[in-house]
Amino acid sequence: MQARIAEELNINRALVSGGEPREIQRRIDFIKATLRSSGCKALVLGISGGVDSLTAGRLCQLAVEQLRSEGYAARFIAMRLPYKTQADERDAQASLNFITADHVDTLNIAASVDGLMASLTATEAGAAQVDFIKGNVKARTRMIAQYAVANLHNGLVVGTDHGAEALMGFFTKFGDGACDLAPLSGLTKTQVRLLASALGAPAELIHKQPTADLEDLAPGKADEQAYGCTYAEIDAYLMGEPVSARVRAIVERAYANTAHKRALPVVPDSIGNTHCVKK
Repeated sequence: MQARIAEELNINRALVSGGEPREIQRRIDFIKATLRSSGCKALVLGISGGVDSLTAGRLCQLAVEQLRSEGYAARFIAMRLPYKTQADERDAQASLNFITADHVDTLNIAASVDGLMASLTATEAGAAQVDFIKGNVKARTRMIAQYAVANLHNGLVVGTDHGAEALMGFFTKFGDGACDLAPLSGLTKTQVRLLASALGAPAELIHKQPTADLEDLAPGKADEQAYGCTYAEIDAYLMGEPVSARVRAIVERAYANTAHKRALPVVPDSIGNTHCVKK
């Protein structure tokens, strides 16, 4: 199963330290080709302050700069989409300084999120469940904003999903999981950090503790705390290395339970091949 999952996620096991320049240009070429073939003129990406959006954002900026040098008018719009005041706003600003995007849009999503949550009919859901739902509303509101900006500027929305997150299903369905292109797809978390380092990103951002930071009741909750295992263990699994029975059980259960997130909507002929879970 380990090899099958890695193949299904198109994990690039060949990328090791030393191969970053070629891989960086390969992914830049992918972004360029996707934008050209679409006929669109802009790339839009939300910047959180984490290494994933930092890396994807810099790849996007380099891609549009190369496109302009080739005579194709293109630009990159980075978006800041905080909910009220973001605790690690300094990291987000440091990411923007490194990326040097053509344009930065800032839109606070608090009013939209709070308005929707206030309009929900009261249920028997407990505080933790309501907070979890609100976290997903935050992610989906951010994607609504990014698509609105993309529509305004004839652009494509860029996602930051990579192999480790795809394996664990660690993204919001139709939230941060929604995008037009995903230039980090197939990379492990370790490989994302390798590319970020090769791009010249600040070390403190490359090795920052990853967090989705969506839950008000658990601010700054680490991804690894939610997983029950570390990114190093997840990456080892994806690279075909030996892992403990505990880790194998965690990641394979997560992969099975989140299959619906990686699938197209269920249609009559697919009934029985997928399942619906609350997420």
